[in-house]
Order: sequence, then C-alpha cells, then structure tokens
Amino acid sequence: MVQLRNFFYSIGSLFTNLFQHPDWHNVVDVLLLAVIIYQIIKLVMHTRSNSLFKGIAAILVMAWLSGVLRLSAINWLLTQIISMGILFIVILFQPEFRRGLEQIGRSKLMRRMIGLPGRQNGERVEDDVSEIVRAMSSMARKKIGALIIVERHTGLGDVIESGTRVDAQISAPLIENIFEPNTPLHDGAMVIRNRRIEAAACILPLSQDPTISRDLGTRHRAAIGITETTDAVALIVSEETGIISMAREGRLTRHLDGRSLTILLTELFTPDQSMYTWLGTLRREDQPDEQ
Repeated sequence: MVQLRNFFYSIGSLFTNLFQHPDWHNVVDVLLLAVIIYQIIKLVMHTRSNSLFKGIAAILVMAWLSGVLRLSAINWLLTQIISMGILFIVILFQPEFRRGLEQIGRSKLMRRMIGLPGRQNGERVEDDVSEIVRAMSSMARKKIGALIIVERHTGLGDVIESGTRVDAQISAPLIENIFEPNTPLHDGAMVIRNRRIEAAACILPLSQDPTISRDLGTRHRAAIGITETTDAVALIVSEETGIISMAREGRLTRHLDGRSLTILLTELFTPDQSMYTWLGTLRREDQPDEQ
C-alpha cells in the first residue's frame, strides 16, 4: 500500500509543481504523458484485454479504499497483488505490448528515420494491379473464396514458411487456378512479395477482436489478424456472397468493385513521390555548384 500511496503522491506533486511553477518542460512532460495514456487505452480498447484493464483499475481503487477504511486483511491481500503488478501486467498484456511495438516499428516516422521510403520501390505496378483485380473480379463472379496477402515493409517470412513455395510471376490465370476449389493449394492464403507470388496455402493468425461481425468467417478473421500485426494488405473474396473486401491496419473495407480496388491498390503501391522529391532536393543541395 505504501507503493500505491507513493504513486498517487508523485502524481499529485507533478500537477502541483505544474500549476505553481509552470514552464515549458512541465507542459511538454504532461502532454507526452497524456498521449502515452491515450495510446495505451486505444491499444486495449475493443480487445479481450479491455476487461482486464478495467479489472486492474478496480483493484487499484479497492486497494485505496481498503487503506482509507482500515480494512487490514483486504488491504494486505490487494497490496500483495499490486506488488507483483509489473510482471502480472506484462504477462496479461503481452499481445498488446507486441502489437504496440510493431506499430511503432512500422510507423512512417520510424521508416523515415532509418531511411526507408514510405511505400514500395519506384517500379511500375500497374500491370500487377491489373492482374490482381482481374483475378479478384473473376473469382467474385464465380463465388470462389480467395485470400491474398501483399507484403509491404514488415517481413512475412514465418507466414511464407507455413505454406507452399510458388515463386511465380503475378498473373490472373495462376491466381484463379490456385484458389480453384478442391485443388491442393486453394485452402489458405497466397502471399505476394516483391511483385511475385511467393507462396500459397499459408496459415495466418486469426484476429481476436470481439467486435468483428459474426457474419464474417475464418477467411476474413485471418485477413484482419495479419493486418493487425503487420503493415500487409489483405484482399478477400467471399465464397458465400462473392463480395470483395480489403483489410488494412486491422480494418476491413467491404463491397469493393474492380474500379475501387484498382484505385486503392494503385495508391498503396505507387511510390511516395513527395519523399523521393525531398530526398532528391537534399542530394542536389549537398552537391557543389558547377562553374
């Protein structure tokens, strides 16, 4: 209980110092703390850990009340639980911590800091987009289920290893043939890496988000699951309805047609010209003027 009192005392001292002796250091400190708390709440919101987070808050409140009301036995028990709180939280929120670190690692700011472009390289991708859209549209008309994962910056080596290597050029007939029912590779996900079909029949982690509609099956949950932990883009064709969907950053966009899918894929895989222009400007400024 002493640790809990010290914690609240430190928080109180921080805000007291902020209002009595305000300076820009304290303001920035509080703002950063608010952002971190907001991101933590956002991270656990709409997940199974949401209830655990509320339970931990309830334990802290009960520990404080038991100390105020002098309930020694309950206070001692809750104090023992709180004393192991750090390890307890790390174990319970391990998936959320991992997802948060992965989001930080693949953020735009981090990619710029280590010199990676915001999107894929400058090669033309219109042909690949056209082949993918043609295959998706054809499978949608025939109501053939399909799940295609396009690797971006986050490596999908473990996912590729779980399937069968293909290493073939992207083409609509090949994509349709792979997902044809009752064929060896139709069950599972296809992974596209570096403008090539790298593997098929790959196994993906399922999303544990309880807010996902129950009308969505395993294929859609797998698509959302892989985009929650990586920056990959997942394309889905429902075998029940023939609806084309796209999953990105854990969010699902449904009822796509060929035109909208072409626009989305082209926007996603076209190189970020603004960054290349910025880098080119820096290089030109570094070069000495020619006489």
